[in-house]
Amino acid sequence: MSDAELVERARQGDAAAFGHLVERHRSSVYRAALAALRSPAEAEDAAQDAFLLAYQRLGSFRGEASFKTWLISIAWRQALTRRRRLMVAVRRFWPQEDAAEPAAREASPEGTLLDSERTAAVGRLVRALPPRLREPLMLFATGDHTYEDMAQILGIPSGTLKGRVAEARRWLIRRMAGMGLGNE
Repeated sequence: MSDAELVERARQGDAAAFGHLVERHRSSVYRAALAALRSPAEAEDAAQDAFLLAYQRLGSFRGEASFKTWLISIAWRQALTRRRRLMVAVRRFWPQEDAAEPAAREASPEGTLLDSERTAAVGRLVRALPPRLREPLMLFATGDHTYEDMAQILGIPSGTLKGRVAEARRWLIRRMAGMGLGNE
């Protein structure tokens, strides 16, 4: 059964039809939330929130985009809202120097330490990107979506999205090279 048929049945009160949509798109919704949040537990919560909100707003789905794209755009916005709330809480309770990832502070063999430092540095660089570049790059990094789908999720033209992803990648490559983190 197609998404459109399941949506129509769900609109008529068939909860099982919406359940099929959830099962069909669960992994894509989760991966989009994980790209925004980088925490499996938070991503799972954001995905659940997105499914609940989608069910509540099913009547507003107009079919201009695919159901999957509409659903992932809800999940993406839910994840970004959750991320903002989490960042406010982190800043409120911990000074910046204490907010580092615990794994980056643990003693480990030299190779693991270098890898964790590199990962932490790249993470800081990605977080330093302006949101107009960071969000397209993070969504692109999931590997789940076409440019057209990502453009609809973010509400920007496809060409603009492609340009922003390319700009973000160039920015990161320049900064990584400046830090000695380029390809070896």
